[in-house]
Amino acid sequence: MKESEVRHRAYAMPLTSPAYPIGPYRFCNREYMIITYRTDPKKLRELVPEPLQIEGDVVNFEFIRMPDSTGFGDYSESGQVIPVSFRGRKGAYTHCMFLNDHPPIAGGRELWGFPKKLAQPTLKTEIDTLVGRLHYGPLQIAVGAMGYKHKQADLAAVSAALDAPNFLLKIIPHVDGTARICELVEYHLEDVALKGAWTGPAQLVLASHPLAPLAELPVLEIVSGVHIVADLTLGLGKVVHDYLA
Repeated sequence: MKESEVRHRAYAMPLTSPAYPIGPYRFCNREYMIITYRTDPKKLRELVPEPLQIEGDVVNFEFIRMPDSTGFGDYSESGQVIPVSFRGRKGAYTHCMFLNDHPPIAGGRELWGFPKKLAQPTLKTEIDTLVGRLHYGPLQIAVGAMGYKHKQADLAAVSAALDAPNFLLKIIPHVDGTARICELVEYHLEDVALKGAWTGPAQLVLASHPLAPLAELPVLEIVSGVHIVADLTLGLGKVVHDYLA
């Protein structure tokens, strides 16, 4: 294989059979359950990297079903997202994510810098309750639940939240183990078609785990629960801060 061909084909690993295709990445009937809760603001300040600034004392715990996603297939995801601001603009910082599908783990980490790890999240309706569970290996480390479609949510507020900027800390090591890339990345959800959003009573329980330390942001008070169904495109990112510059 000539050097020119390597350069032309090299967008993901392995070179001859990449773990994921070239985008855009469209998600149809993407379903969220987002439970917002209050936590210890001191813990938030310890975990959110500057120059991001925390906005209050809340965390969004997300369970997401993605039954139809370009190149990634059918999978589920769960994790913690923290409201932040960056240079006066409000958005969200993804603290941790857990998935059950390799292509979006590889693509998410390599392209955007999503903090993705392999686990077993689920989201499904059980009679009158929407239930999300997250297992790391055999251990259940998170369970969330809310009443199923009790009340229509404020669609304008939900749309505004989906349109807000999202921030990630992308880290790629050099071959000697030092950081070769350490950047703050911004991305947006694009071409969003909101199909519905509902609220209801919600609860969330987190368990401690040494390799998935969700409980280091403890649940002090449940603020709200929202259930969302939408089609959207996951936009590619841009670097907004280089920690190695």
